[in-house]
Amino acid sequence: MIDLYTWTTPNGRKVSILLEELGAEYEVHPVDISKGEQFDPGFLKIAPNNRIPAIVDRETGMALMESGAIMLYLATKFDRFICKGDEYWRMLEWLMWQMGGLGPMLGQVHHFVKFNPGVCPYAEERYTREAHRLYGVLDRRLAGRDFIAGVGRGEYSIADMAAWPWISRFEWQRIDLADYPNVRDWYLRIAARPAVQRGYKVPKDVGDVPMP
Repeated sequence: MIDLYTWTTPNGRKVSILLEELGAEYEVHPVDISKGEQFDPGFLKIAPNNRIPAIVDRETGMALMESGAIMLYLATKFDRFICKGDEYWRMLEWLMWQMGGLGPMLGQVHHFVKFNPGVCPYAEERYTREAHRLYGVLDRRLAGRDFIAGVGRGEYSIADMAAWPWISRFEWQRIDLADYPNVRDWYLRIAARPAVQRGYKVPKDVGDVPMP
């Protein structure tokens, strides 16, 4: 049994989607970051950086924070959605790309463009421009591929599950997915998966998966 501490954010959805794809038994513990619940002492014992998501594996006693680390742990534990051989490193490369680039930069777009428009035009322009650059990087990677990592046309892996929830907020980023057709096709391919649709609605249903 996995205890999942999470909220309705892209980082949180990475892990709930993976758990649904794995068919793993898990219990959800909502951490409402709008109410500051991430600072509760009990949660801080599990996640010292006071950020969701976090997990506790009841079988092993392992407690983990940071979505990328959690995804690697779960994929390794269940030996699924993790590329093998040299492609392991390609998968890890793109997972780190999401962790270090796509997520943080799109998060800044959300802050300045979605929630604080007009406050700092320089920041809006800077992060919107970077968002388009990153979408372009992903679009080129997906040319002739179904998924981000893996041989041939690729295989569905945690690299996809890490990036997809951030792309699902394309409307917040004022991105038209028609401008990035490879990303659009990849996005729709993953959005059609029942486990993704279930994981998207954890820890609560805030509406259906956005469609371009």
